[in-house]
Order: sequence, then C-alpha cells, then structure tokens
Amino acid sequence: MANYKELEGFGVQTLATDPDSAGWVGSIFYNSTEGVFKTVKPGGIAAGTWASGGAFPVPTVERQAGAGTQTAAVSVAGYNPATPGAFNGVYLYDGTSWSTNPNSYPISVYGLWGSGTQTAGLFVGGNTPPVTGATNKFNGTTFTPTGSLNTARYYLASAGTQTATIAFGGYTPAALSNTESFDGSTWTEVNDLNTARHSLSGTGISTAALAIGGNPGFANNELWNGTSWTEIAELNTPRQIGGASGTSTYGITYAGETGPGVPQAKTEFYNGSSWTEVADLSIARYAVGSLGGSAPGNSTVTWTGSGGSGTSTEEWNAPDIITTTITAS
Repeated sequence: MANYKELEGFGVQTLATDPDSAGWVGSIFYNSTEGVFKTVKPGGIAAGTWASGGAFPVPTVERQAGAGTQTAAVSVAGYNPATPGAFNGVYLYDGTSWSTNPNSYPISVYGLWGSGTQTAGLFVGGNTPPVTGATNKFNGTTFTPTGSLNTARYYLASAGTQTATIAFGGYTPAALSNTESFDGSTWTEVNDLNTARHSLSGTGISTAALAIGGNPGFANNELWNGTSWTEIAELNTPRQIGGASGTSTYGITYAGETGPGVPQAKTEFYNGSSWTEVADLSIARYAVGSLGGSAPGNSTVTWTGSGGSGTSTEEWNAPDIITTTITAS
C-alpha cells in the first residue's frame, strides 16, 4: 500500500501551531504542541458564528443606517424609545467599542439606509416625520447634503458606494418598487423591482445587488445586474426589517421580524443560487442596525433593534479555513 509521501510527493509536515492561510486547504499536518494529526478544510460563511461586541451607547430601535466594516463602522440616526422619537445621533465602532461622533446627522430620522465605508458613507431616505428623500455623504466626521431621491421614502434599502449606489423599495405611504441610481451627485430613476415592498434589506454594489425579504412577500428576493431585477431563490425563514452584508453571490441576511412584533435570530447564507441557514444570533431581534452596502460577508456587525436588547452588539465571523483533528475510525 502506498504511503502519504508516495501519493502526494511530500511527507506530512510538523507544525507547532495550526496554519491560518487558505494555501493550506487540503493538507495534512502534525501539530507537535497538541500531539495530533490534523487536516485543513475550507471555511467560509457556512462555518461562521456570532459573538458579543461592545455595547451601543443608547437604547435604539427602528432601523438605524450603517456603513463600513466590522472594525470601522458608523451608525446613523434611528428611533430612540427613551425620547421617544427619531434622533440624529452618530456613533463609530472600532471593532471593540462605540464612540460618539462629534457631528450629528443633519436631521432626526429613522427608517433610512446606508452604504459605503466609515469614511466615505452615503445615507438616504427615512422618516422624520414627514418622509424624506434627503441624501447625505459622510467623510468620517462631517455630513454633506447631496442630491435628494426623486421619490421620498423610508424603510428602503440601498447597495453600493458613496459615488455609485442604487436605492430600492420603501414606503410612502404604500410599498414601492421604485429603484434609483446615484452617480455621486444626482439620483436617476431606473428599472423597478418586480415586487413592490418596504422593510427590505439590501447588499452588494450598484451593478450587482440583492433585495432581500420585506413586506409584502417576506421570503422574496431579487438580483440586480446593473440594468434590471430578476426573481431568485426564496429565503428559508421569511422576514422583514432584517440586516444584510456581503455580495450578490456571497452574502448573508440575519435577524428580522417574521410577523408583527415577532423577532427572530435566524441567519441565512446566499451562495449565488440558494439560501442556507447557518448560525443564529444570540438575541432574536428586528429593525437592527446593519452595515448593508457591500460590507464583507465573512465579518460584519449588527447592533440594537427591537424585540431584544436595545444596546447589544453582535459580531459575525467566518473563518477562511477550518482545522480538524484526524481520528481513527
């Protein structure tokens, strides 16, 4: 019988610690510290888990807009039940804790959506009340008003960057199918969603985005190719007012409301053709803070929301690789 070296052309390497790069996928090695043989397998979103992050500074519910990454995020406005009402607070996350941005959002508003990064973000729409189409750019410290949406709305979604974004769906005062494209200064009407809806989530870029869930429909999803929308596979757990991160072929959606006042903790992964349930949040919630836009699907963050803790933050991490111990059968 051939041995490992004869089959692979090299012997089993001895390592003091487990490897941490994708180049080791498919390898077998001996961990001399643990005294065991191990193999390296692909990781990815399917292997991801949620863990607690830094507490949010104020109890907040009702869809706070976000932008950035897990270690450099911004949360903008929302609804503060302590007031109660829409507020204009802006907070920055460094992967460990939240801090207050020195400048507030130009208006007190909730039900808006964000995209881009912590230092080049774009925030659009919302309800003050009244409903607004206001759009503001963020440079990491200050906000600058730019062209407003053609159709004012809230509980909409968007995807893209500060200079190339699409905004879609929303409510004012009925569910909308309108989609608009932003070129860095002005919004232009483009092809509508197939299903008018509000309270949906969005992620991706301006030429390849997902419109996820929402009301009505709850389980419906659509793919944007830069020109038009196409119906794609339905969610396993229908939801509205959830969060989303990632790309149009490698993204996740999480949290949300499955019925009036019914929060849920389910997370689902989209691989470009179908949805798969993965690890749950530790706290069921809806109307969460979400990075949306094109934030990485392997590492993201969500915060506050209704139906759970109004100040909690959870971080999602999916490893690039997984090492497992080889055991005798």
